[in-house]
Parts: sequence; structure tokens; C-alpha cells
Amino acid sequence: MEDDRVTQSLVRRSAAVLRLGSLLLGAGAGSYRVKDSMRRAAEALDLHEHRAQVTLTEITTTARDGDHVRTEVIEQRDVGVNADRIDAIAGVVERLGPRTDVAALESALDDVERAPRHYGPVASVLAVALACAAFAFLNNGGPIVCSAVLLAAGLGQTVRRRLQHARLNKFAVTALAAAVSSTLYVGVVLGLESLDFADTSHEAGLVSAVLYLVPGFPLVTAVLDFVRMDLSAGLTRLAYVTVTLLSAGMSVWAVSWLAGLELDGPASAVLDGPLLLVMRVVASAVAAAGFAMLFNSSPKAVAVAALIGGIANPARIYLVESGVAPQAASLVAACVVGLLAALAASRGRPSRVTLSVPAVVIMVPGVMVYRSLVHLNEGEVSAALANGVEASFVIMGIGVGLAVSRMLTDRNWAFER
Repeated sequence: MEDDRVTQSLVRRSAAVLRLGSLLLGAGAGSYRVKDSMRRAAEALDLHEHRAQVTLTEITTTARDGDHVRTEVIEQRDVGVNADRIDAIAGVVERLGPRTDVAALESALDDVERAPRHYGPVASVLAVALACAAFAFLNNGGPIVCSAVLLAAGLGQTVRRRLQHARLNKFAVTALAAAVSSTLYVGVVLGLESLDFADTSHEAGLVSAVLYLVPGFPLVTAVLDFVRMDLSAGLTRLAYVTVTLLSAGMSVWAVSWLAGLELDGPASAVLDGPLLLVMRVVASAVAAAGFAMLFNSSPKAVAVAALIGGIANPARIYLVESGVAPQAASLVAACVVGLLAALAASRGRPSRVTLSVPAVVIMVPGVMVYRSLVHLNEGEVSAALANGVEASFVIMGIGVGLAVSRMLTDRNWAFER
């Protein structure tokens, strides 16, 4: 009888810890955060030992209580982002004390799981539309391009939400949403162009219209997993990011090919002087805030992410225009983002990752990726490799910058423990 009670207690406590990890994984948290949170919860529930192996979609755990051992595996198919849930679970873990009752943890997780999203469908669509339009401006798009992107991204996000609720395959959702956004953008711009009432900066708008499909959270957490030497988690996340980008990129290329669009040369800014700087700050802040809302960050986190993006991204653009290599400029800007996020996280509830990812998503070199795909499909391998390698180095620069900032502010990341 005593063994039965111990076993039942172990089963319940192990299940609670695994549920916490599953909720975190489904919210987009990185492998290190999932493992560390589960370890702390296991210690609070007085489990003698707890081991976990985490990938993008699976968690395998082994819990021990005395001579009793339990191994469990759970699959988390909902690969998404919920920044507020990540922060809420972080708060739950912080409040756990020694010998916490398992019922208290289960109740806290129930509250987290039942918490509604901060923003409804209309607010989410509007946030995406404004963020993508701001990104188009940052890529030197004119008023017509930004307006077309606003409409295209809004419709694409609407379609994406409906397809996600229908539980369609994730990569099919990405491809279809990208096709909708790029088709509407091309239709609007070419229609106005035929009336001699549009600028011709196609790339700035075409890429900006699908920026909301860039998997920024998995991209950043993949890099952080690699830094922590968690290669299995990092590789699975990187594979997911790559296939997602290919799904969106091929749809955009197909639409541009059918429409007969040609590659643009580098576009020049539509403004200059102090006004351009002010508009870049505003556009960067709007874009970061929009993506923070898409990730379901709290209103406070949205405001902080907007402030960080408004500081770091214009500085990155200035460095590039001053002749600094894009990857070096991205590294410096991402490091600044990470340091500012660490400072803000030390003074409030939002975590670093929920503050830093929205600010760095707008630094992703979408135009380079698009050019690489176009050149590759046209058989121009050298040009495709040149753009692809440059885009890869910029993305690596973003990841390295965030990792450096993390190591500068967290001893657990700077030293092996």
C-alpha cells in the first residue's frame, strides 16, 4: 500500500511538471527555459531527480522519488507563440516554494491555460498590417507601396487565422497566406502602375507584405539553443524555420513570376534629413509593437518592445548606410536589443525573449532571401548563393548579438553549470 501511494504521488507530480513544460513549449519558449522551469518545479514538488530532453515538438522526462522512477513522453503539436503565457508561467515558477503542494501548481497552471489572449482578431490583423507597412517604409517603400502592404498583410493574416483554426497543415497555411498577401499586393500595385499612379519598388512591398510569416521566435530560440549546446532542440527549430521560410518564399516567388515582376535595384529613401530619422524611429517602434501584439505580449511588454525597436533598428540602418557590413551592424543592433531587454526584464514581469524578438524580427533580411530564391529559380546559381550567404550571415549576426548580450548579463549563460 505504501508503494502504491508513493507511485501515485510520483505520477501526479511528474505529470504536473510535464504539463508545465508542455505549456511553455507550446507557447514558443526555448529549450533552456523549458528545462530550467521544469527542474525548478520538480525541486519545489520534492522530486529527488528530474531529467528532460526537449525538441521543438516533444518532451521526454524521467522523474525519480526514492526508488521509484517514472519516464513520460509528450508530443506538443501546437507550434506557436504566446509571449504572455511564457511570462505568466515564469511568474508561477518564481512563486514556487519548498515542498509546494502539487494541487497548488495544478491550479496555477489551470489559471494560465484559461487566460484569454490580450488581443482579438481585429486588433491582431490591424497590428500585423501596420507592422508590415512600417517595415515597407523601412525598406524605402513609398506611400503607395506602404498602403498596398497594409491591405495585403491584413488580408493575409485574416486568411491565416481562419486556416489555423481549421487545423490545416502549418506549412500549407504559410504558403497559402503568403500567396494571398503577395497576390493582393501585386494586383494593387500593378493596377495603379497601369494608371501611372504608383512607384515601382516591388521588392520592398512584396517582401514586407509577408513579413508576418517569418518565424521570429523559433529563429531566435534556435540560435540560443545552439549557444547552450542543446543541438537536438536547435536543429529541429532551425529545420522548422527553414521549411517555413521556403513555404512563404516559394509562394511569393510564384506570384511574382506569374505577374512578370522584375528584380529591383536598391531603392532610395523617400525622405531625407531629420524627418527621415524621425520616421524611421516611429516606423521601427510601430513594427516592433505590431509583432509584439501578434505574439500576444502584454500591453506593457508591447510598449517596451516598441521603445527598444525604435532605438536599435534606426541605429542599425545608420551603420549600414555609413558603410558598416550588414551582418556587423545587425550583430551590434541585436546586442543592444538584448541588453535593453535584460534591463527592462530586471524591472518588471516581461521576460527578455518576449521583449527582444519583436525588435529583431524587423532586422531579418527578407529582400535578400527573396532575391536568392528568384535567382535560384532562374538558374543564376552564383547570384543566388551571394544573396543567400549574405542573408545567412545577417541572420547569424542577429543571433550572435542576442547571445552575446545574454552572456554579458547572465552567468548561467556565460559559464557552464
